Amino acid sequence: TVVEAPGEAAPAPALGATRGGSSAAGSVGLREHPAGVALMNGSGPHDGLKGDKDARQNGHEEAEPGEDGNDQEVIVIQDTGFTVKICAPGIEPFSLQVSPQEMVQEIHQVLMDREDTCHRTCFSLQLDGNVLDNFAELKTIEGLQEGSLLKVVEEPYTVREARIHVRHIRDLLKSLDPSDAFNGVDCNSLSFLSVFTDGDLGDSGKRKKKGTEMEQIDCTPPEHILPGSKERPLCALQPQNRDWKPLQCLKVLTMSGWNPPPGNRKMHGDLMYLYVITVEDRHVSITASTRGFYLNQSTAYNFNPKPANPSFLSHSLVELLNQISPTFKKNFSALQKKRVQRHPFERIATPFQVYSWTAPQAEHAMDCVRAEDAYTSRLGYEEHIPGQTRDWNEELQTTRELPRKNLPERLLRERAIFKVHSDFTAAATRGAMAVIDGNVMAINPSEETKMQMFIWNNIFFSLGFDVRDHYKDFGGDVAAYVAPTNDLNGVRTYNAVDVEGLYTLGTVVVDYRGYRVTAQSIIPGILEREQEQSVIYGSIDFGKTVVSHPKYLELLEKTSRPLKIQKHKVLNDKNEEVELCSSVECKGIIGNDGRHYILDLLRTFPPDLNFLPVEGEEMPEECKKMGFPKQHRHKLCCLRQELVDAFVEHRYLLFMKLAALQLMQQKANKQESSGVLENGASPENGTAESEKSESDDGKIDDNMTGLEQVKELAETIASDDGAVDPKSREVIRNACKAVGSISDASFDIRFNPDIFSPGVRFPESSKEEVQDQKQLLKDAAAFLLSCQIPGLKIGISELITRSAKHIFKTYLQGVELSGLSAAISHFLNCFLSSFPNPIAHLPADELVSKKKNKKRKNRNLGNVDNTAWASMTPQELWKNICSEAKNYFDFGLECENADQAAEVYSLQKITLLREISLKTGVQILLKEYNFDNRHKPTFTEEDILNIFPVVKHVNPKASDAFHFFQSGQAKVQQGFLKEGCELINEALNLFNNVYGAMHVEICACLRLLARLNYIMGDYSEALSNQQKAVLMSERVLGIEHPNTIQEYVSTRCWGSRTNILSSSFLNNIGLVLHGVMEYDLSLRFLENALAISSKYHGSKSLKVALSHHLVARVYESKAEFRSALQHEKEGYTIYKNQLGEHHEKTKESSEYLKYLTQQAVALQRTMNEIYKNGSNANIMPLKFTAPSMASVLEQLNIINGILFIPLSQKDLENLKAEVQRRQQLQESLKSGEQLEPEDKAPEEKEAEPSMPSAAIPLTQSSLQSKL
Repeated sequence: TVVEAPGEAAPAPALGATRGGSSAAGSVGLREHPAGVALMNGSGPHDGLKGDKDARQNGHEEAEPGEDGNDQEVIVIQDTGFTVKICAPGIEPFSLQVSPQEMVQEIHQVLMDREDTCHRTCFSLQLDGNVLDNFAELKTIEGLQEGSLLKVVEEPYTVREARIHVRHIRDLLKSLDPSDAFNGVDCNSLSFLSVFTDGDLGDSGKRKKKGTEMEQIDCTPPEHILPGSKERPLCALQPQNRDWKPLQCLKVLTMSGWNPPPGNRKMHGDLMYLYVITVEDRHVSITASTRGFYLNQSTAYNFNPKPANPSFLSHSLVELLNQISPTFKKNFSALQKKRVQRHPFERIATPFQVYSWTAPQAEHAMDCVRAEDAYTSRLGYEEHIPGQTRDWNEELQTTRELPRKNLPERLLRERAIFKVHSDFTAAATRGAMAVIDGNVMAINPSEETKMQMFIWNNIFFSLGFDVRDHYKDFGGDVAAYVAPTNDLNGVRTYNAVDVEGLYTLGTVVVDYRGYRVTAQSIIPGILEREQEQSVIYGSIDFGKTVVSHPKYLELLEKTSRPLKIQKHKVLNDKNEEVELCSSVECKGIIGNDGRHYILDLLRTFPPDLNFLPVEGEEMPEECKKMGFPKQHRHKLCCLRQELVDAFVEHRYLLFMKLAALQLMQQKANKQESSGVLENGASPENGTAESEKSESDDGKIDDNMTGLEQVKELAETIASDDGAVDPKSREVIRNACKAVGSISDASFDIRFNPDIFSPGVRFPESSKEEVQDQKQLLKDAAAFLLSCQIPGLKIGISELITRSAKHIFKTYLQGVELSGLSAAISHFLNCFLSSFPNPIAHLPADELVSKKKNKKRKNRNLGNVDNTAWASMTPQELWKNICSEAKNYFDFGLECENADQAAEVYSLQKITLLREISLKTGVQILLKEYNFDNRHKPTFTEEDILNIFPVVKHVNPKASDAFHFFQSGQAKVQQGFLKEGCELINEALNLFNNVYGAMHVEICACLRLLARLNYIMGDYSEALSNQQKAVLMSERVLGIEHPNTIQEYVSTRCWGSRTNILSSSFLNNIGLVLHGVMEYDLSLRFLENALAISSKYHGSKSLKVALSHHLVARVYESKAEFRSALQHEKEGYTIYKNQLGEHHEKTKESSEYLKYLTQQAVALQRTMNEIYKNGSNANIMPLKFTAPSMASVLEQLNIINGILFIPLSQKDLENLKAEVQRRQQLQESLKSGEQLEPEDKAPEEKEAEPSMPSAAIPLTQSSLQSKL
C-alpha cells in the first residue's frame, strides 16, 4: 500500500461488476492507484495483502488496470442460491435454502440446530439413494438442483459418534445456561441486549405489543447513572436473565462407572454406558450401542448389560428419554423453542475466548462432558481427530501456501489461515495453563524448574525467565519477560507482509498466575539438532557470531520496503563482513520440510533511544530538555509500528514541502532573470504565478499544485528518464538527503534495527551510513516526544494499575495453588480497601504442609518464599506501587494508599478493581463491594472465583474485505451513500466468508450500515443492524468495552477518547429526556455534558456553544427564560467570535435570543399584572412550547455527526450534471487525456462544495466547521 500525502484521500477500489447491480452477486474490482508510487514506502498493517505478487514482495503496487492477471479479479463469488427439500424421520418434509458454495456438512449443522431435528447427529444425507460426501461442495454434486429431495438416513454409531451425540445433547440441555460463558469455556461469552430490550431482537425493529396497546416504557434513568451520583453498582452491569434458570429436564446425565464395556459386550455392539436420574427420580442405566440407545438392567452396584423390558431402543438419546420421562419430553421441547427464539449472535461461538471479570455465585452442577474433558483426551488431543495430535506447524504453513491469484482463492486461503490460528490459540492457551498448573511433564525435568521446557499437543512451551544468562546484557529476567511480546509483534508484522516462501512460527503469549508462557509451533527436525547446526542466518549470541544465507537475503529483502528495514553489513567474530536484512537476533532455520523459517523477531522495530542511554552519543535538544535518555530496566524498548509509520509519513510531508519550495525558488529565479519561461513543455508550465504568490507568503500546505509537480518529477526520476532537468534532479536529491532517505532519487526511509545493539559491530566502510542511521533514530526519538506524546493524555488509573500488575505478577509467583484465592483477596484488600490492617487467612494445616513438603516447594517457579505474600501490608504495597510508577514510567504518584489516590486523582476504586482484574485475569464475585469500611476488609477468599489467562496472539486479517470496507468509508465520506452502502455490504459478505459470523471487524461493518440505513430513511433496518452490532460487540469484546458502549448509545464516535464519548453520550440521554418532557433530569445530563465539553475542548469551542444551546432549549421549555437567555448568550458569543456575525449559526442564535427575550418580557409583564391587580388581572395566554420530536431528532442528528441538507429539484439536477461531468473527467484522465492545470482548477473549485446526496455524515472533528 502506498502512503498517501496528507490531505489526499486513499485510493478507493471500484466495485466492478456490482456497480449498479445487486450486491448479492459479490465481486471485486481493480484498485486504482495514483501516480507517485516510487516516492513512498509501503505502510500499514495490511501491506502486501494483495493478490499481485510484486505488490506483496515490495510493499507497493504499480499495476495498471490493463495489466495481465488483473482480469481474474472480477469474479463472481456468490451464485444464486436454490431450494432443496429435506425429508427426516418422524417429521414432515421441509424446504431449505442453500448456496452452491456450501458444503454438505453445513446442511448437517443446520439440521443439528433446527428445533425439530436438533436431537440427531449420526446421519447421512442421501440423494436418489447415493450418500453425499460431507466435504463436497453442493455445486459439485451431480443431479442436485432446485427442488431436489435429500433424505436424512440414520447411520450406525461408533464410539466417536456416540460421544459426539452425548456432547451435543448436553449442549442442547445447557443451551440457555450461561455457566460456560462465565467460566470462559468453548468460546462462549455473555450478551445482555436481549435482557435490556425484554427479548425484542426481531429484524422488524418493532417493539412487541401486549394486547393491542404498545407497552409503556419508563424512561427515568436509575439513580446511580445520574450526574453527580457516587454509587457505582456492579450488579447493574450484568442483569440476571430469567431464561438463565431454564426448566429442568434431567437431574443427572453422566458417564456410568461401568465404562468401558468389557470385550464380550463390545462384541454385542456396546459402545459406552450412561447413568441418568430423571426429574421424576427414576434411576436408569443406558447403553449406547451401534444401533442406538436403550435401557439396560444395570444398577449403581450390579452390572447387567442385557436390555431391559421394554428397552425403548431409539436412534437418538432424546427419543429414548422422551419415552421414559414425561417431564423431560415437556421441558426439553419448551427449552428448544426458547433456544431457537434467541438471536443467532447470542449462540454462535466467538473465534477467540472472551473472559468476564465478574460472575454471579453459581451452583456447581454435575456435567458428564466437562468431567470427561478434564480427565481424558482433551488434555492432549483434539476430539475430532481421535488418537492423533494435530500437526500445528504443518497446518499453519500449508494454509499460507494455498493459492491466492484471484478473490475466491484468497478468501479460501484467508478463511483457512484464520481458522487454524483460532484453533491454535485455543490449544496453546489450554496447554499453557496445564504447564503452569503442573499437569505437563517437562522435556528437561532434571533442570531447575524455571528453566524447564515443555511439549504438549505438538506445541513447544517455554517460560519467561532468563535461562543460561541469554539476556544478561539486556536486563536479565525483565528482558526475558518482555522479549516474547516483542517477538509476537514481529511475527504479526511479517505475517501481514506475507512474502511467499518465508515462514514464521505459530506464536501465542499467555500470562497466567504471574507467569509468562510462550507457545510456539515446532519446526520439523529442530529437536533433533543443536541450535548451532540449525541456524544458517542471523546470530545465536546477539551478534558475536553472525552468519548469512543468499536465499534468506532474497526473501527478507522483499520485506524490507514495507517493514522499513535497511539492508546492512555487520562484523562477525572473525571480523568478516556479513550482510543482513533484519536484526542479528532474527534467526533463519531450514526445517526438515524444506521451508525457510525465521524466528526470534524481537528486534524487528528500531530501538527507542529515549530509554537506551549510549555512551558518547548526544541526543537531540528536545529529548535532553525533557530529561532523556533515561535508564530503563531492560534494553529491548522499541518504537511501535504505528510510531514508525507516523514518523515516515511526517518525513514524507517534509520531503514534499522541501522539494516544492526549491522548485518554486527555481521558477522565481528564472522569471527574474529572463521574465519568460524558456521551457514551455515543462510540467510546471502555467503555475508560476500561483507558486510565486505562495512562496511569498511561505504557505506550502495549500499549494497542492506544487506538491503534485514534486510527485511527477520524482516519479520521472525513479523511472530513469534521461530527459529530466539536472537542476530538478538536484531538488529531489537535496530533499532526500534532508529527510534521511536511503535513496537520492526517491523518498525511501528505512531503519537499521542493529544500530545501538550491544555487541553488534559495523565495518569501517559503513561508517557514514551508520552515522546517518544513528541520526535517523535520534530524530525518531525526538519526534515521539515532540509530536506524538503531546497528543496523548496521561491516565493515572492506568499508571497505578499497570504498576500494581507488575507487583502482582511477582507476588503470585510465590503462591501455591492451594493459597491462590486467599493470596489474591489479600492483595486486593491491600490495594483497594480502606481497612488498615488486612490479615491473610490460611488454614494452619496447609501452612504446615507447605513447610514439610519440600518437593512441592521445589515445584514453585519463582524464588519467593511460599508464605511471604501473607505478610504484605497496604502501606508496603502502595509504597511499592509509587516506586514502580517512578522507576518504570518516571511518574511521581502523590499518594500513600487507595483513599488518597481516589481523592487526589478523582479516581473510583471500582474502576481500579476492574482494570487490575482485566490485566491479571482475576474473576471476582458479582456483588456490591464496600471499599470504605475501616472495620473489616472488602474482599474475602470466597469473592475470588477464578483466575483466567491473559492471551496475546496473531489476528489474521481479511485483506480484500478490509479494502472494500475502507473504500466504502471513503465513498460515504464523499457523500456517495448508495455506492458506499454497496461496498460496505460487499465487505460484510467477505468478512463473513473469512471470519465466520462473529468478529470485531464485522461489528464495524454493521455499525456503519446502521448509520447509512438511518440516513437513507430505512429505520427498521438501521435498528436491526445496530442491534446486531451491539450483540456482536458484547460477545467478542465484552459488555464494558468502549466499543460496546458506543454500540449501545447507537452513535458513531469518531474520536476514541473517553471525554468525547462521555459528552456525546450525556447529550444523547439529555435530549431523549427532553423529548419525553423530563426537564429536570434532562438538565442534569446536559449541564454535565457542558462541563465535560468545556473541560476538554475549552470554553470557546463550538461544541461548548452547541451544549449551551441545548441547555437553553430545556430552560425555555421550563419557562425559565432568564437562565435560557444566559446560556444562549454564551453560545452566541462563541459563534460570533469563532464564525463571525454573518455565519448561519450566529444568525440562528441571534434569532433565538430575540425570541427568548420576547418570551421573558411577556412573562415579566404577566407577573407584574398579577402583582398589580391580583385575581382581577387581565392575563394574555403565554406560549410554553413543548419540544417537538422533529426538533429533538434534529439535535440528536447534529451531536451524532449527521447533517441533513434540503435540496431543491434544481439543486438535484445540478448535482447530477456535476457528478456526470466528474465521471467523464475521470474516464478521460484514465484514457490518457491530460488536462492543463489551469483548466482543472476551476472545475475542482466548483465541484468541491457539492455533495451527491441529501445527507452528509460528519465526523465529530469536522462538526465544528460544519455547524
